[in-house]
Amino acid sequence: MAQVVVQINGRNYTMQCDDGQEDHLRALARTIDDEITNIRTAVGQLGDLRLLIMASLVIADRLFEAQRKMADMEEQMQGLRAVSEREHNRIEAVQAQAAGVLDGAALRLETLARTAASFTGEAPAPDAGSKTAQDEPS
Repeated sequence: MAQVVVQINGRNYTMQCDDGQEDHLRALARTIDDEITNIRTAVGQLGDLRLLIMASLVIADRLFEAQRKMADMEEQMQGLRAVSEREHNRIEAVQAQAAGVLDGAALRLETLARTAASFTGEAPAPDAGSKTAQDEPS
């Protein structure tokens, strides 16, 4: 355990904290001291206990406001995730539909090519996946 001397409202206090947390503890003490200074400047010297209580209430109010904002943001994020998932699903459906349309168009084009070849007497082009006699090894 580390020991840190912090100053709040002109008085030194020796505090203990986990090793490595000394700077954090000093920063917290500065926050409290700054708030006490602000209150003392605004309303005058009220006594240590009253100043400490008022500073604590101001800091607690900031904490509650930050927690409320964080909860609001989490709620917004959940909404955005739901919208994102719906849009992702919609995009997948559109892609599947487009693939089906393209497959159908390809089949129609192959049929048209075969029909046209039968009218002209040309041999139809082989399907991409089928083998012709030329493709077979001799």
